[in-house]
Amino acid sequence: MKTTELPRWASAFVLPVLNLLSALLVAALVIHLLGESPTESLRILIDSAVINPEGLSYTLFYASTFIFTGLSVSIAMKAGLFNIGSEGQLYVGGLGLTVVMLTLDHSLPAWLLIPAAMLGSAVFGAAWAWLPGYLQAKRGSHVVVTTIMFNFIAASLMNFIIVKYLIPEGQQNPASRVFSEAGAMPRLNEWFPILGDTPLNVSFLIAIAALAIYGVMVWRSSWGYKLRATGLNQSAAHYAGVSISRMIIVAMLISGALAGLGAVNSIMGSTHYLSLNFPAGAGFIGIAIALMGRQHPVGIFLSSVLFGALIQGGFDLSLEKPNIPQETFIFIQGLIILFCGAMENLYAPAVLKLLNIRKG
Repeated sequence: MKTTELPRWASAFVLPVLNLLSALLVAALVIHLLGESPTESLRILIDSAVINPEGLSYTLFYASTFIFTGLSVSIAMKAGLFNIGSEGQLYVGGLGLTVVMLTLDHSLPAWLLIPAAMLGSAVFGAAWAWLPGYLQAKRGSHVVVTTIMFNFIAASLMNFIIVKYLIPEGQQNPASRVFSEAGAMPRLNEWFPILGDTPLNVSFLIAIAALAIYGVMVWRSSWGYKLRATGLNQSAAHYAGVSISRMIIVAMLISGALAGLGAVNSIMGSTHYLSLNFPAGAGFIGIAIALMGRQHPVGIFLSSVLFGALIQGGFDLSLEKPNIPQETFIFIQGLIILFCGAMENLYAPAVLKLLNIRKG
Protein backbone atom coordinates (compact mmCIF):
# COMPACT_ATOMS: atom_id res chain seq x y z
CA MET A 1 0.00 0.00 0.00
CA LYS A 2 1.39 3.37 -0.98
CA THR A 3 1.84 6.09 1.60
CA THR A 4 1.73 9.85 1.10
CA GLU A 5 4.25 10.82 3.75
CA LEU A 6 7.65 9.61 4.87
CA PRO A 7 8.08 7.45 7.95
CA ARG A 8 9.61 9.25 10.92
CA TRP A 9 13.01 7.53 10.61
CA ALA A 10 13.33 8.72 7.00
CA SER A 11 12.41 12.34 7.71
CA ALA A 12 14.52 12.45 10.88
CA PHE A 13 17.65 10.74 9.53
CA VAL A 14 17.68 10.11 5.77
CA LEU A 15 16.66 13.60 4.62
CA PRO A 16 19.11 15.48 6.90
CA VAL A 17 21.96 13.22 5.76
CA LEU A 18 21.10 13.72 2.07
CA ASN A 19 20.82 17.48 2.58
CA LEU A 20 24.16 17.61 4.41
CA LEU A 21 25.86 15.58 1.68
CA SER A 22 24.44 17.93 -0.95
CA ALA A 23 25.84 20.95 0.89
CA LEU A 24 29.23 19.28 1.24
CA LEU A 25 29.29 18.35 -2.46
CA VAL A 26 28.69 21.97 -3.43
CA ALA A 27 31.38 23.02 -0.95
CA ALA A 28 33.77 20.47 -2.49
CA LEU A 29 33.12 22.00 -5.91
CA VAL A 30 33.94 25.46 -4.56
CA ILE A 31 37.18 24.19 -2.99
CA HIS A 32 38.08 22.57 -6.32
CA LEU A 33 37.46 25.86 -8.11
CA LEU A 34 39.77 27.54 -5.60
CA GLY A 35 42.54 25.23 -6.82
CA GLU A 36 42.70 22.81 -3.90
CA SER A 37 41.91 19.12 -3.54
CA PRO A 38 38.53 18.55 -1.81
CA THR A 39 39.61 15.13 -0.46
CA GLU A 40 42.86 16.46 0.98
CA SER A 41 41.04 19.45 2.45
CA LEU A 42 38.49 17.13 4.06
CA ARG A 43 41.29 15.02 5.52
CA ILE A 44 42.96 18.09 7.05
CA LEU A 45 39.65 19.32 8.43
CA ILE A 46 38.76 15.99 10.06
CA ASP A 47 42.24 15.52 11.45
CA SER A 48 42.41 18.98 13.03
CA ALA A 49 38.81 19.08 14.31
CA VAL A 50 38.10 15.48 15.35
CA ILE A 51 41.11 13.15 15.42
CA ASN A 52 43.55 15.48 17.16
CA PRO A 53 42.56 15.57 20.88
CA GLU A 54 43.29 19.26 21.26
CA GLY A 55 41.37 20.06 18.07
CA LEU A 56 38.44 17.92 19.25
CA SER A 57 38.48 19.85 22.51
CA TYR A 58 38.07 23.13 20.61
CA THR A 59 35.31 21.57 18.49
CA LEU A 60 33.37 20.59 21.61
CA PHE A 61 34.01 24.01 23.13
CA TYR A 62 32.31 25.71 20.18
CA ALA A 63 29.59 23.05 20.19
CA SER A 64 28.76 23.83 23.83
CA THR A 65 27.45 27.28 22.92
CA PHE A 66 25.72 25.96 19.79
CA ILE A 67 23.83 23.35 21.82
CA PHE A 68 22.24 26.08 23.92
CA THR A 69 21.31 28.24 20.92
CA GLY A 70 20.06 25.17 19.04
CA LEU A 71 17.88 24.24 22.03
CA SER A 72 16.66 27.83 22.21
CA VAL A 73 15.40 27.76 18.63
CA SER A 74 14.09 24.18 18.97
CA ILE A 75 11.90 24.73 22.04
CA ALA A 76 10.26 27.69 20.28
CA MET A 77 9.76 25.64 17.12
CA LYS A 78 7.96 22.98 19.12
CA ALA A 79 5.40 25.66 20.02
CA GLY A 80 5.10 26.70 16.37
CA LEU A 81 7.30 29.78 16.85
CA PHE A 82 10.34 30.72 14.77
CA ASN A 83 12.58 32.52 17.24
CA ILE A 84 15.14 34.41 15.15
CA GLY A 85 16.24 36.33 18.23
CA SER A 86 18.57 33.87 19.96
CA GLU A 87 21.53 36.04 18.95
CA GLY A 88 20.15 39.04 20.83
CA GLN A 89 19.02 36.91 23.77
CA LEU A 90 22.50 35.40 23.99
CA TYR A 91 24.01 38.89 23.93
CA VAL A 92 21.74 40.21 26.68
CA GLY A 93 22.25 36.99 28.66
CA GLY A 94 25.95 37.83 28.66
CA LEU A 95 25.06 41.18 30.22
CA GLY A 96 23.09 39.46 33.01
CA LEU A 97 26.04 37.20 33.72
CA THR A 98 28.40 40.19 33.77
CA VAL A 99 26.21 42.21 36.12
CA VAL A 100 26.34 39.36 38.66
CA MET A 101 30.07 38.95 38.21
CA LEU A 102 30.98 42.61 38.52
CA THR A 103 28.80 42.90 41.62
CA LEU A 104 29.68 39.71 43.47
CA ASP A 105 32.89 38.18 42.11
CA HIS A 106 35.00 39.52 45.01
CA SER A 107 32.54 38.57 47.74
CA LEU A 108 31.14 35.12 46.86
CA PRO A 109 32.93 31.76 46.67
CA ALA A 110 32.96 29.94 43.34
CA TRP A 111 30.29 27.40 44.34
CA LEU A 112 27.81 30.26 44.85
CA LEU A 113 29.11 32.74 42.28
CA ILE A 114 28.97 30.44 39.25
CA PRO A 115 25.31 29.34 39.75
CA ALA A 116 24.34 32.97 40.47
CA ALA A 117 25.98 34.13 37.24
CA MET A 118 24.29 31.34 35.28
CA LEU A 119 20.95 32.38 36.77
CA GLY A 120 21.66 35.98 35.77
CA SER A 121 22.35 34.97 32.16
CA ALA A 122 19.16 32.88 32.00
CA VAL A 123 16.98 35.60 33.55
CA PHE A 124 18.27 38.35 31.25
CA GLY A 125 17.93 36.12 28.19
CA ALA A 126 14.38 35.16 29.17
CA ALA A 127 13.48 38.80 29.83
CA TRP A 128 14.68 39.78 26.35
CA ALA A 129 12.50 37.06 24.81
CA TRP A 130 9.45 37.88 26.92
CA LEU A 131 8.24 40.95 25.02
CA PRO A 132 8.28 39.30 21.55
CA GLY A 133 6.42 36.34 23.09
CA TYR A 134 3.89 38.65 24.74
CA LEU A 135 3.34 40.63 21.53
CA GLN A 136 2.77 37.38 19.60
CA ALA A 137 0.39 35.97 22.19
CA LYS A 138 -1.59 39.10 23.05
CA ARG A 139 -1.28 41.40 20.05
CA GLY A 140 -0.67 39.06 17.12
CA SER A 141 2.69 40.63 16.23
CA HIS A 142 4.64 37.97 14.37
CA VAL A 143 7.51 36.66 16.46
CA VAL A 144 9.84 36.46 13.44
CA VAL A 145 9.56 40.20 12.87
CA THR A 146 9.83 41.21 16.51
CA THR A 147 12.79 38.95 17.30
CA ILE A 148 14.72 40.21 14.27
CA MET A 149 14.10 43.77 15.48
CA PHE A 150 15.18 42.83 18.99
CA ASN A 151 18.49 41.50 17.64
CA PHE A 152 19.32 44.96 16.31
CA ILE A 153 18.10 46.63 19.49
CA ALA A 154 20.23 44.29 21.61
CA ALA A 155 23.34 45.00 19.52
CA SER A 156 22.87 48.77 19.84
CA LEU A 157 21.99 48.59 23.53
CA MET A 158 24.97 46.40 24.38
CA ASN A 159 27.30 48.64 22.41
CA PHE A 160 26.06 51.63 24.43
CA ILE A 161 26.28 49.86 27.81
CA ILE A 162 29.75 48.41 27.24
CA VAL A 163 31.26 51.61 25.87
CA LYS A 164 29.49 53.95 28.29
CA TYR A 165 29.56 52.02 31.56
CA LEU A 166 31.66 48.85 31.52
CA ILE A 167 35.03 49.84 30.06
CA PRO A 168 37.46 50.32 32.98
CA GLU A 169 38.83 53.83 33.32
CA GLY A 170 41.90 54.36 31.19
CA GLN A 171 41.26 51.34 28.96
CA GLN A 172 40.61 51.41 25.20
CA ASN A 173 39.38 47.84 24.66
CA PRO A 174 35.53 47.79 24.43
CA ALA A 175 35.08 45.21 27.18
CA SER A 176 34.37 44.94 30.89
CA ARG A 177 37.10 44.31 33.44
CA VAL A 178 38.34 40.76 33.87
CA PHE A 179 36.38 38.74 36.43
CA SER A 180 38.03 37.24 39.49
CA GLU A 181 39.27 33.65 39.36
CA ALA A 182 36.26 32.55 41.41
CA GLY A 183 34.09 33.20 38.35
CA ALA A 184 36.00 30.90 36.00
CA MET A 185 34.26 27.73 34.86
CA PRO A 186 36.42 24.66 35.69
CA ARG A 187 38.13 23.38 32.57
CA LEU A 188 37.95 19.72 31.58
CA ASN A 189 41.69 19.48 30.92
CA GLU A 190 42.11 19.52 34.70
CA TRP A 191 40.64 16.00 34.66
CA PHE A 192 41.68 15.00 31.13
CA PRO A 193 45.17 16.40 30.39
CA ILE A 194 45.09 14.85 26.90
CA LEU A 195 42.76 17.70 25.86
CA GLY A 196 45.64 20.16 26.11
CA ASP A 197 45.49 23.82 27.04
CA THR A 198 42.02 24.49 25.60
CA PRO A 199 38.95 26.36 26.90
CA LEU A 200 36.65 23.31 26.96
CA ASN A 201 34.94 23.54 30.33
CA VAL A 202 32.10 22.26 32.49
CA SER A 203 29.63 24.16 30.30
CA PHE A 204 29.87 21.23 27.87
CA LEU A 205 28.56 18.86 30.55
CA ILE A 206 25.82 21.35 31.44
CA ALA A 207 24.86 21.50 27.75
CA ILE A 208 24.57 17.70 27.63
CA ALA A 209 22.37 17.81 30.73
CA ALA A 210 20.23 20.49 29.06
CA LEU A 211 19.76 18.20 26.04
CA ALA A 212 18.58 15.37 28.30
CA ILE A 213 16.18 17.63 30.21
CA TYR A 214 14.83 19.01 26.94
CA GLY A 215 14.19 15.48 25.64
CA VAL A 216 12.35 14.43 28.80
CA MET A 217 10.30 17.61 29.07
CA VAL A 218 9.24 17.70 25.41
CA TRP A 219 8.48 13.99 24.86
CA ARG A 220 7.89 12.56 28.35
CA SER A 221 5.78 15.15 30.15
CA SER A 222 2.24 16.48 29.93
CA TRP A 223 3.60 19.99 29.48
CA GLY A 224 5.65 18.80 26.51
CA TYR A 225 2.55 17.21 24.99
CA LYS A 226 0.71 20.54 25.31
CA LEU A 227 3.71 22.34 23.82
CA ARG A 228 3.82 20.06 20.78
CA ALA A 229 0.04 20.20 20.40
CA THR A 230 0.22 24.00 20.33
CA GLY A 231 2.85 23.85 17.62
CA LEU A 232 0.96 21.35 15.50
CA ASN A 233 -2.55 22.79 15.74
CA GLN A 234 -3.39 25.75 17.94
CA SER A 235 -7.14 25.38 17.42
CA ALA A 236 -7.15 21.74 18.51
CA ALA A 237 -4.89 22.51 21.47
CA HIS A 238 -7.23 25.36 22.51
CA TYR A 239 -10.29 23.08 22.41
CA ALA A 240 -8.32 20.54 24.47
CA GLY A 241 -7.92 23.14 27.22
CA VAL A 242 -4.45 24.53 26.47
CA SER A 243 -3.98 28.27 27.06
CA ILE A 244 -2.32 29.21 23.77
CA SER A 245 -1.17 32.65 24.87
CA ARG A 246 0.35 31.29 28.07
CA MET A 247 2.10 28.48 26.19
CA ILE A 248 3.58 30.92 23.67
CA ILE A 249 4.90 33.22 26.39
CA VAL A 250 6.33 30.36 28.47
CA ALA A 251 7.97 28.79 25.42
CA MET A 252 9.61 32.10 24.54
CA LEU A 253 10.78 32.61 28.12
CA ILE A 254 12.43 29.17 28.12
CA SER A 255 13.85 29.81 24.66
CA GLY A 256 15.40 33.09 25.78
CA ALA A 257 16.77 31.54 28.97
CA LEU A 258 18.49 28.78 27.00
CA ALA A 259 20.01 31.32 24.61
CA GLY A 260 21.21 33.39 27.57
CA LEU A 261 22.89 30.34 29.09
CA GLY A 262 24.98 30.06 25.94
CA ALA A 263 26.96 33.06 27.21
CA VAL A 264 28.28 31.02 30.13
CA ASN A 265 30.54 28.91 27.92
CA SER A 266 32.22 31.72 26.02
CA ILE A 267 32.47 34.27 28.85
CA MET A 268 32.98 32.25 32.04
CA GLY A 269 34.75 29.42 30.26
CA SER A 270 37.09 31.37 28.00
CA THR A 271 37.44 35.17 27.97
CA HIS A 272 36.39 35.90 31.60
CA TYR A 273 35.06 39.32 30.59
CA LEU A 274 32.21 40.73 28.50
CA SER A 275 33.39 41.93 25.10
CA LEU A 276 31.72 43.68 22.21
CA ASN A 277 29.99 41.30 19.74
CA PHE A 278 31.00 38.21 21.73
CA PRO A 279 28.12 36.03 20.35
CA ALA A 280 29.84 36.05 16.92
CA GLY A 281 26.75 34.67 15.16
CA ALA A 282 26.19 31.72 17.52
CA GLY A 283 22.50 32.59 17.81
CA PHE A 284 22.02 32.42 14.05
CA ILE A 285 23.94 29.14 13.86
CA GLY A 286 21.41 27.83 16.39
CA ILE A 287 18.72 28.21 13.71
CA ALA A 288 20.64 25.91 11.37
CA ILE A 289 21.27 23.43 14.18
CA ALA A 290 17.57 23.27 15.09
CA LEU A 291 16.59 22.75 11.45
CA MET A 292 19.27 20.20 10.70
CA GLY A 293 18.80 18.35 13.98
CA ARG A 294 15.01 18.25 13.52
CA GLN A 295 14.60 19.59 17.08
CA HIS A 296 15.71 16.22 18.51
CA PRO A 297 18.36 16.06 21.29
CA VAL A 298 20.62 13.68 19.38
CA GLY A 299 20.25 15.69 16.17
CA ILE A 300 20.97 18.95 17.98
CA PHE A 301 24.12 17.47 19.54
CA LEU A 302 25.45 16.07 16.26
CA SER A 303 24.66 19.28 14.37
CA SER A 304 26.40 21.36 17.04
CA VAL A 305 29.50 19.19 16.83
CA LEU A 306 29.44 19.49 13.02
CA PHE A 307 29.36 23.29 13.14
CA GLY A 308 32.02 23.30 15.84
CA ALA A 309 34.20 21.11 13.63
CA LEU A 310 33.69 23.45 10.67
CA ILE A 311 34.93 26.39 12.74
CA GLN A 312 37.91 24.58 14.27
CA GLY A 313 38.87 22.60 11.17
CA GLY A 314 38.26 25.57 8.89
CA PHE A 315 40.67 27.72 10.87
CA ASP A 316 43.48 25.16 10.60
CA LEU A 317 42.67 24.43 6.96
CA SER A 318 42.89 28.11 6.03
CA LEU A 319 46.35 28.21 7.64
CA GLU A 320 47.58 25.18 5.67
CA LYS A 321 45.79 26.11 2.44
CA PRO A 322 46.07 29.88 1.83
CA ASN A 323 43.89 29.52 -1.29
CA ILE A 324 40.96 28.62 0.99
CA PRO A 325 40.04 31.72 3.02
CA GLN A 326 38.35 31.25 6.36
CA GLU A 327 35.23 32.95 4.95
CA THR A 328 34.73 29.83 2.83
CA PHE A 329 33.38 28.06 5.89
CA ILE A 330 30.82 30.78 6.49
CA PHE A 331 29.71 29.99 2.95
CA ILE A 332 29.56 26.28 3.84
CA GLN A 333 27.44 27.09 6.89
CA GLY A 334 25.12 29.01 4.61
CA LEU A 335 24.88 26.02 2.26
CA ILE A 336 23.94 23.75 5.16
CA ILE A 337 21.25 26.23 6.23
CA LEU A 338 19.99 26.39 2.63
CA PHE A 339 19.74 22.63 2.12
CA CYS A 340 18.56 21.75 5.63
CA GLY A 341 16.19 24.71 5.94
CA ALA A 342 14.70 26.19 2.79
CA MET A 343 15.27 23.00 0.79
CA GLU A 344 14.79 20.44 3.56
CA ASN A 345 12.23 18.43 1.57
CA LEU A 346 14.15 18.48 -1.71
CA TYR A 347 14.71 14.73 -1.68
CA ALA A 348 11.43 13.77 0.00
CA PRO A 349 9.55 12.82 -3.22
CA ALA A 350 12.42 10.63 -4.43
CA VAL A 351 12.80 8.89 -1.05
CA LEU A 352 9.04 8.37 -0.80
CA LYS A 353 8.91 6.91 -4.31
CA LEU A 354 11.79 4.56 -3.51
CA LEU A 355 10.09 3.35 -0.32
CA ASN A 356 6.79 2.81 -2.14
CA ILE A 357 8.55 0.81 -4.88
CA ARG A 358 10.15 -1.42 -2.23
CA LYS A 359 6.80 -1.96 -0.52
CA GLY A 360 5.10 -2.66 -3.84
